[in-house]
Amino acid sequence: MTKMFKISLPDGSVREMAEGSTPADVAAAIGPGLAKAALAARVDGELRDLNRPFEGDSQLALVTSRDEKDALELVRHDFAHVLAEAVQNIFPGTQITFGPATDDGFYYDFAPAPGRGMFTDEDLPLIEEEMRRVIAADKPLVREVWSREKVRQFFLDHGESFKAEWVMELPEGEPITMYKTGHGEADWIDLCRGPHLASTGKLDPQAFKLTRVSGAYWRGDQANPMLSRIYGTAWLNKKQLAEHLVRLEEAAKRDHRKLGREMNLFHLQEEAHGSVFWHPQGYAIYRVLEDYIRRAVQGAECLEVKTPQVMDARQWEKSGHWGKYRENMFVIPDEVPNTEDEGPLVSDDAQWMALKPMNCPAHVLIFKQGIKSYRDLPLRLVENGCCHRNEPHGALHGLMRVRQFTQDDGHIFCREDQIVEEVRNFCQLADRVYKDFGFTYAVKLALRPDQRFGSDEDWDKAEAELRQAVIDAGMATEEYGWEELPGEGAFYAPKLEWHLTDAIGRTWQVGTIQSDRVLPERLDASYVGEDGERHRPVMLHRAIFGSYERFIGILIEHFAGKLPLWLAPTQIVVATIVSDADAYAQLVTDKLKAAGLRAEVDLRNEKINYKVREHSLAKVPLLLVVGKREAEEGTVAVRRLGSDEHQKVMGLDDAISAFTAEATAPDLS
Repeated sequence: MTKMFKISLPDGSVREMAEGSTPADVAAAIGPGLAKAALAARVDGELRDLNRPFEGDSQLALVTSRDEKDALELVRHDFAHVLAEAVQNIFPGTQITFGPATDDGFYYDFAPAPGRGMFTDEDLPLIEEEMRRVIAADKPLVREVWSREKVRQFFLDHGESFKAEWVMELPEGEPITMYKTGHGEADWIDLCRGPHLASTGKLDPQAFKLTRVSGAYWRGDQANPMLSRIYGTAWLNKKQLAEHLVRLEEAAKRDHRKLGREMNLFHLQEEAHGSVFWHPQGYAIYRVLEDYIRRAVQGAECLEVKTPQVMDARQWEKSGHWGKYRENMFVIPDEVPNTEDEGPLVSDDAQWMALKPMNCPAHVLIFKQGIKSYRDLPLRLVENGCCHRNEPHGALHGLMRVRQFTQDDGHIFCREDQIVEEVRNFCQLADRVYKDFGFTYAVKLALRPDQRFGSDEDWDKAEAELRQAVIDAGMATEEYGWEELPGEGAFYAPKLEWHLTDAIGRTWQVGTIQSDRVLPERLDASYVGEDGERHRPVMLHRAIFGSYERFIGILIEHFAGKLPLWLAPTQIVVATIVSDADAYAQLVTDKLKAAGLRAEVDLRNEKINYKVREHSLAKVPLLLVVGKREAEEGTVAVRRLGSDEHQKVMGLDDAISAFTAEATAPDLS
């Protein structure tokens, strides 16, 4: 007698299916429309292939293009496999490594055949053509389970040394999934967890585009061979791709690295790889932000501190960072011997120091100075703290990912009964700050990861407290994009995250607040409670900008360089039409500066149209043009950056009054 499984569907109905049946069979039983639309299935919550048989009674949800998040991840994963097959079809001898889905597409890393050389952007059109041929062939994607040794031998037999190396690091004895394309004997096969679409023909051949080629080290290690990484973007249909390409074009215009050069804000160079050289104009923005956030945290009754750049490794061991984060830390010996001495520069028994990658352990040391009472809490410490993290070269990206950065960092030491109120107050402060910059945002709660410190009981408390604070702040709603993210918390604490949406719809995760009971325990922080006994404080890690460098990069791209007047490094340029107006232009500039405005004068013997173009490229918000008439009448002709209106003539005193009001930073009192 055939064994039957009960398959429960989202609408509450139950279908009985014979053993060996698949989600595809259920879709077909429901109707041909669903059978055609189905891309994959969630079986008991796990995303699976449509053609993978049920293993028992199951909860089933069929995935279609309406389930956009799952659908996009699936098609991007499949496009990566099609890319790899196409490359090996065109360039025999190429070795495959790995090709994951990304936020907007996919990539795959290849080891080119000996003597072939690295791939270039010129290879992309030919590869795209072959990918479309593979898609048009509508070949099935078939999942098979192999032993580790069989997989290793297969890759060795086919000259795939990278895959053969990797597979030996997978757990011994556990089955490994391989996916082949084609009927019968596989046309192409790869090691992969899956899931995949039923066939290559499920992909839209007009919904992808290969975008660029770069270098990448095998397993991200510079000691390993260099590979060719081919990137692509992929979507569910041609319309989505077209919309994305328009966004990419707009993003290229807004690239903070390009605008940073045009506006003379900063530069980066190999002599300080991953660190920023701030030019006067860029540092002016930095200082405005620093002044702004200082006012914000002073209003929140925070105390500013400054802590050392270098701390003993033993402190990092106590905090847990040495074990969890050492590979990302810059480590130095405590004492370097005289170079005239014989022997190694650093002895085996040297004591080690590290540049701080974060400020929190140092703030605990400040808290521990002197005895703290329950009456002293909450104690709110903040620091514009410079940190260093040893990011891989390939991960560095302008201001967005650097090795040296400054955080608007803070730590609130509080009692258990104060946590919800402190977090709620921070939520409200963050709301005001982000709105001052014109951002909308989503609030997300990142929950406990698999690898973590602390007890489940403490994690239960911390997650519940953060959740309650957001509810009390009125932000646990669809309007605020409220979402919980399982497994994405830090190893020591859950966290609330603020994801900003910029002018072209991109999201950036910036501010956070984390509820931490682990670090106070590890570093033995305590206060004297009302009962006269020692108690552990809870430590709330919080930041609003995240880092000045990255936040400035986001602002530049959000505003396309056209910063609001209060943020602009040079707010006003006074430009002369004729040299006869030089004295008046200087007088105007002096009065603007006296009113607190960041003003410059342009007295060069150049045509006014040339000056206008140059200062527009530098994104100066206001240009005041003066000639003989303006000098005689005590007026200025005002040109606004990006305005289609003709210049407006204003009396000098009226102009100064109006611009001073406009340039005033938002009030955070």
